[in-house]
Amino acid sequence: MSSAHRIFTTRFASVYPLYVQKAQRKGRTAAEVDRVLCWLTGYGATDLARQLERGVDFATFFAEAPAPNPNRTLVTGVVCGVRVEEVADPLMREIRILDKLVDELAKGRAMEKILRAQAPARPDSG
Repeated sequence: MSSAHRIFTTRFASVYPLYVQKAQRKGRTAAEVDRVLCWLTGYGATDLARQLERGVDFATFFAEAPAPNPNRTLVTGVVCGVRVEEVADPLMREIRILDKLVDELAKGRAMEKILRAQAPARPDSG
């Protein structure tokens, strides 16, 4: 019995439009979805488009991500009834983080919060 989940071999390009539709239904844009994806993975807009054109699966999409954002570990909470930070499989955790980011986008959360922007330290404070 294989432990690999079906989503791992699902073409990313087949799910991407669903992310965009979910965001657009709530007044967000495809560009915002792309921004979240690029923040998470380190892909630039051109590379993201290339991955979509190539029809890579989720496993390849994340395996080839040039610079996974270290702040992605700050993404916590429940998505699809699963607590993101408790997902044991590393690839499934990346997918759940992406799901959570798109959920936050669709719920109208500010982009700075979605992207876990850290306030710059003020050297003159204190």
